Amino acid sequence: MSHSLGVYFLVALSLLLANTPFLTQRIFGVVKVQTPKSLGLRLLELVFFYGVVGGIGLFLEQSFGQIAPQGWEFYAITGTLFVTLAFPGFVYRYLLKHSS
Repeated sequence: MSHSLGVYFLVALSLLLANTPFLTQRIFGVVKVQTPKSLGLRLLELVFFYGVVGGIGLFLEQSFGQIAPQGWEFYAITGTLFVTLAFPGFVYRYLLKHSS
């Protein structure tokens, strides 16, 4: 896999996983629940998926070469970016009116 293909894959995966907690009623996209998920559970899923994407990104970076040192700034920026990518799902779930 080339460097640019790996980056595009990671961005697309981030967009998909950031919106998954808001677009489905299943916990982690797998376990079906009877009652609607709470916002707290959705945010917990968002943090979990951020870790999944971070792990895949770390694996890709390691396969391309040496891993760059990452301080708190890196995690603050990538976390903010991940939350920004989750905005369309949040808008769909909480801000748009759905017919009942």
